[in-house]
Amino acid sequence: MALKDVRILIVDDELFFRQVLRDMLEKIGFSVVAEAVDGLEAVAQFRAHRPHVTIMDIYMPEKNGIDATREILALDGRAKVLVCSASGDDSDTRAALEVGASATVLKPFAAKEVYEAVKRVLTGK
Repeated sequence: MALKDVRILIVDDELFFRQVLRDMLEKIGFSVVAEAVDGLEAVAQFRAHRPHVTIMDIYMPEKNGIDATREILALDGRAKVLVCSASGDDSDTRAALEVGASATVLKPFAAKEVYEAVKRVLTGK
């Protein structure tokens, strides 16, 4: 699959982070199909766009990333969720993986880290 064919949903309550991540992903060559500001919107955007990868923050208002990941995977068991968090708390990333997230990446990160994480999620390696 060509990079431009990989559809990505960005979920984060911080506009600045969404903008930086969108710019980074699009410069790499991925297609960002939608953004969401919280877990509720994430589930709705996932339903509407069926992205190949959802990049999900953990701490957000309304519905957190762990609950949204659980709900997305209930809709589509093959969904790929890459959880992004600024929290160094291992229990948060462990909880995300336990509900079915494909991988985690810690903020802040470089474009190469994002590319490698998305590639790992897509290939399952």
